[in-house]
Amino acid sequence: MTKRQITDDLDALLGVLPEDIKQALVKANNGDDLLEIILDLGRVSTARLIADEIVLLEREVTRADIDYVVERLGEIDADNRAGLERSLHRISAIRNRRGHIVGLTCRVGRAVYGTIDIIQDLIDEGKNLLLLGRPGIGKTTMLREAARILADGKRVVIVDTSNEIGGDGDVPHPAVGRARRMQVATPSLQHEVMIEAVENHNPEVIVIDEIGRELEAAAARTIAERGVQLIGTAHGITLENLLLNPTLSDLVGGIESVTLSDDEARRRGTQKTVLERRAPPTFDVLIEIQTRDSLAVHSDVAAAVDSLLRGYPQQTERRWRDEESKIHVEKAPSAPKSRQRTSHGVEGPRRRRDGFEAERAKGAGSSNDYINSATRTTQRKQLDKIRIYPYGVARNRLANASKRMRVPAELVRDVNEADVLVTLRTYYRKRQRTVIDAEHRGMPVYVLRANTVSQMERFLGDLFNLAAASSGDDQTVEDAVSDTQRAIETVLNGERWVELTPASSYLRRVQHKMAKQANLVSHSYGKEPNRRVRIFRE
Repeated sequence: MTKRQITDDLDALLGVLPEDIKQALVKANNGDDLLEIILDLGRVSTARLIADEIVLLEREVTRADIDYVVERLGEIDADNRAGLERSLHRISAIRNRRGHIVGLTCRVGRAVYGTIDIIQDLIDEGKNLLLLGRPGIGKTTMLREAARILADGKRVVIVDTSNEIGGDGDVPHPAVGRARRMQVATPSLQHEVMIEAVENHNPEVIVIDEIGRELEAAAARTIAERGVQLIGTAHGITLENLLLNPTLSDLVGGIESVTLSDDEARRRGTQKTVLERRAPPTFDVLIEIQTRDSLAVHSDVAAAVDSLLRGYPQQTERRWRDEESKIHVEKAPSAPKSRQRTSHGVEGPRRRRDGFEAERAKGAGSSNDYINSATRTTQRKQLDKIRIYPYGVARNRLANASKRMRVPAELVRDVNEADVLVTLRTYYRKRQRTVIDAEHRGMPVYVLRANTVSQMERFLGDLFNLAAASSGDDQTVEDAVSDTQRAIETVLNGERWVELTPASSYLRRVQHKMAKQANLVSHSYGKEPNRRVRIFRE
């Protein structure tokens, strides 16, 4: 654990203030808690502390006081900010309509060593990391030390728009260590300097303070896609604030309005127009700085944004530092675990499609266990209730099938309340987000070929380990026709070929006939009982 050390060089800032204001600050003796000194024309001078604000002098600030400070500063830039050579202090000006300075905010800049150890592990992982917090909470301080530590082993370039990270002047402040610093002529050119840093200086890490414009957000995405680690800051309080900010929402993937079909809206139980994440987030990890010693970590920004848009409670990791500087980490509560059953499809397709073959392999591996278990449990007194989330599967048919088989299946409308998810092969092949999220949480996923009662009965029989649940292993004509029709549509929509599941000779003849009527080519492959039809273009 690193002990925090603070270097502020407060005398440099006091040296530019009028003598009576300087003496008032020294008399107040609150240097350690001092944040800013406020000088507004015609008002009393004040000092903002961490938890308070005090009046320095009862007299009003005059034009001479403001001119005294401005004369001792360097040139005030286009963003109305100036600094002191080789220091981290910042003086910001307020101008009237004629361009005259009528107010000054003198912020105390401090190099605080030992603040970054609370997120040291996240920085060392090499992921893109965004620090989010309100002004004055300590974002730049953590960013500065992150640059210093990373520069010991990587090529680090700082894009220093207002010279807050590396201080004013041509020589950077020692607090940035070996990191290189690129200054920005005007704030509106920050995005160009960001791209220039990547193209000209071969960095492994880019450090950016105060991403606040749309062009800067776009430049950040470009940098992240080039394989350079990105560490930046932005103003905000929570992830939700950032997501609702139209200028910066692209940093976490952005949002867009999507219109659902009637069936899909009915299945989700939502309105037809919903919000979805537009793109992968620029930053992998987001840290909400709540206070100087406590923060919340979103270790997977994509999952956090998706959860937020769906109205689910956010699961964040909490970290804080106690009075003895000891760091505590409270992991995010894990999603409710479902019953430990093998995830597999019911009579799924044999073609490889986004890992589907692996799912079938899992299911095949448990078939013998299913038969043996079914033999032992045909006279089970009572079955455990299982909550099922049907995604794209007809609820009324599934409910009727469960009633007819007398199994305790409960159909839920929220996937988070479910023990298993059942969907159609069409939705599984398209890798719908709901299905992917369920797999990532370890929820068993069952895949049906069609919305038929026979398929649902087989699924329920497999789920509840019933020996006589299925009406037979032979494929029905209804299932074969439905399966073939979908395969034909897939090929007509651009797929090179689709291989159907093994079928009897009679069903294969039906499948060949349907393919011929659709002006497609079909051939049979394999040996009995695994002989199957493949449909493709000429």
